[in-house]
Amino acid sequence: MLLGIDIGTSSVKVSVLDTQTFQCIATAAYPDTEAKIVSLQQGWAEQSPDQWWEYTQVAIQRLHASGKYDPQAIEAIGIAYQMHGLVLVDAAQQCIRNSIIWCDSRAVPYGDAAFKALGEKYCLSTLLNSPGNFTASKLAWVKEHEPQVYKRIDKLMLPGDFIAMKLTGTITTTPAALSEGMFWNFKEHGISTVLMEYFGFDPAFIPEVKNVFDDHGRITAAAATALSLKPGIPVTYKAGDQPNNALSLHVMEPGEVAANAGTSGVIYGVTDELAADPLSRINSFAHVNHRSEQQRIGVLLCINGAGITSSWVRSMGAGQTSYADLNRSIEAIPAGSDGLFFLPFGNGAERMLNNQMIGAQLTGLDFNNHTAAHIYRAGLEGVAHAFRYGLEIMQENSIRPTVIRAGHANMFLSDVFASSFVNTTGIPVELYENDGSCGSALGAGIGVGAFTAGEASAYMKPVKRIEVTDAEQYNDYYQVWKQHLNNHINHH
Repeated sequence: MLLGIDIGTSSVKVSVLDTQTFQCIATAAYPDTEAKIVSLQQGWAEQSPDQWWEYTQVAIQRLHASGKYDPQAIEAIGIAYQMHGLVLVDAAQQCIRNSIIWCDSRAVPYGDAAFKALGEKYCLSTLLNSPGNFTASKLAWVKEHEPQVYKRIDKLMLPGDFIAMKLTGTITTTPAALSEGMFWNFKEHGISTVLMEYFGFDPAFIPEVKNVFDDHGRITAAAATALSLKPGIPVTYKAGDQPNNALSLHVMEPGEVAANAGTSGVIYGVTDELAADPLSRINSFAHVNHRSEQQRIGVLLCINGAGITSSWVRSMGAGQTSYADLNRSIEAIPAGSDGLFFLPFGNGAERMLNNQMIGAQLTGLDFNNHTAAHIYRAGLEGVAHAFRYGLEIMQENSIRPTVIRAGHANMFLSDVFASSFVNTTGIPVELYENDGSCGSALGAGIGVGAFTAGEASAYMKPVKRIEVTDAEQYNDYYQVWKQHLNNHINHH
């Protein structure tokens, strides 16, 4: 048995995976309502790492209470986590401030200044990104604004490293974690001393670096007691939520691509090239299986306006209609929504549109013809178009998938969205029952040597595969949509 932990922004989810069947046999989460994000000023976002640890303990005890397995049979633990969050501890392994999490934007000026000072060539060829709003820039903000806190730092880490520390008393990190923090030099396969020196960071802040699949420490007697587990279990996997999602969809090799259509949308592709987009519309991080001798880079493109589009349209009807009813209501509406087009960019600045905040827009609205169902269908089609727009950027950066894998969840539960996505992109989709905490349990199994990634993927069968049936017609709609988008950007 393997235990997987997923430290999300809204809750901590945990699962147990049976190594014989590769099936998740129990899952639990805590808290039941969304975890709070502390925002002391506009654009700030923080969470307490100690609270993540409390949630983890409650979630694991809930998991045990399912009675579906023997807690003493757990052999290894894997951890997935919200990416980019800055966690700081003192020499006693105590947290010295809240974590500045991924969606906090206060550090943008520090990243921009570093990009100018270090130069575009250095940043894109060695860090593979602009330092942007990532972890290193967040630490630069702390250094300038909270010198008393900065003085007490013993180690910096990412959210998954912190939970592993609470379990084992050992502090490690990974090339993947350091790459998403902008601390990693891909050319030299080590810490970016140039970036560390530019910001004036002490190299001793960086913990011991181990591979993603490795022994990151053994669970202590105290943690074992708190979690009703046997002491000495190894933590053998730590990865950010997007690379972990890709692992759970067995997206590991060059050309393989995962999609995720939650509140925001993500396209995550793997390449063996040190890929960096000169316009910084995408980000490149070390994938879970990256090694100096075998490069595996995860290229990530985010679409802020995805599932939030359908939840907004639903809320316009005061939220009284279920998604199932909404999805039924649009089946009678023809593809192309009778000439109604939706630009779904109303959830903040879009990186793939060069960080512009262009706002969402409905175009071609006819009061005599269009209904609420038309608006909902146009919204789903607009998100599918946004995914194609993103895939075109990925293709410019040498990622050209022949199939896309996604979880059978969120927007992909809608047949209209799934068929719009496939026909608009011209790429078939395989849908899997997958989950972040199950993915981290799977990672633990690979890390402890219970099975290889290949053996695990051989057991994974898609729930369904959706083929391209009408690419030509959808391409026509996409070209009109793209023209509306370009007009909107030009007039913005």
